[in-house]
Amino acid sequence: MERGVLLQLFGALADEGVEYVLVGGLAVNLHGVIRATEDVDLFVRPDRTNVERLRAALWRVFDDDAIDEITADDLAGEFPVVRYVPPGAGPSIDLVSRLGERVAYADLEAEERDVDGVPVRLATPRTLYRLKCDTARPIDAQDAARLRAAFTLEEDD
Repeated sequence: MERGVLLQLFGALADEGVEYVLVGGLAVNLHGVIRATEDVDLFVRPDRTNVERLRAALWRVFDDDAIDEITADDLAGEFPVVRYVPPGAGPSIDLVSRLGERVAYADLEAEERDVDGVPVRLATPRTLYRLKCDTARPIDAQDAARLRAAFTLEEDD
């Protein structure tokens, strides 16, 4: 996704008051641990009002009828991850509401970062480390090790 589109997305999320935390490779990059990433991972509060704000923000950037298919019922219920693929705009956006029973939105620590004048709520290095530990994906293990070294994190952080 082009940098300009990402900045539009994060600006729209801020303007609409969406409760989200950027996680995944893009968040790792914003903390200075650079690696390639193919999508945008947003951990969102799955309540109805917040998901309505999320849809409004997505509509402002992508103007796509498929956005209306994103529901709080799905995110709070059977589908804790919903993938939205913008038409012609590049990589997908994974909307995450929980990771099994292990992590919910309320468990995340976040900080706000200014990116070219746009506020971005991203997971702290410690939270990213905790999300990346004990997963089956090799890239997550690599991210965890690099975050641990860069931020002097302990294994039980």
